[in-house]
Amino acid sequence: MDLEFLREYCLKKPHTTEETPFGLDPLVFKVHGKMFALCSIQNFVSISLKCDPDKAEELRATYTAVTAGYHMNKKHWNTVTVNQDVDDSLLLTMVDDSFALVVKSLPKKLQATIG
Repeated sequence: MDLEFLREYCLKKPHTTEETPFGLDPLVFKVHGKMFALCSIQNFVSISLKCDPDKAEELRATYTAVTAGYHMNKKHWNTVTVNQDVDDSLLLTMVDDSFALVVKSLPKKLQATIG
């Protein structure tokens, strides 16, 4: 997986924006202003994604590439090292799950705009 593929994948999701709110790096993907993914632009080796706490523990126990979210709430975020034991298909599923969790937390009015 490379950064450009991941970027294009995230930006295809409805109402998704990309920002660099912390300076030139990292790149943050948001849906209706709420973050669902975060990764370095300069050194793309991992991505942090929101995750259901029970699923987060399961993924960490199963894959060496999945660890508690780096500089994030470790209960709700995982950091996934790319190109290790998590294949691209699973990584994209994790992106989808992160997006869905954030959408689920939005007000009903905004959720309705996602479809």
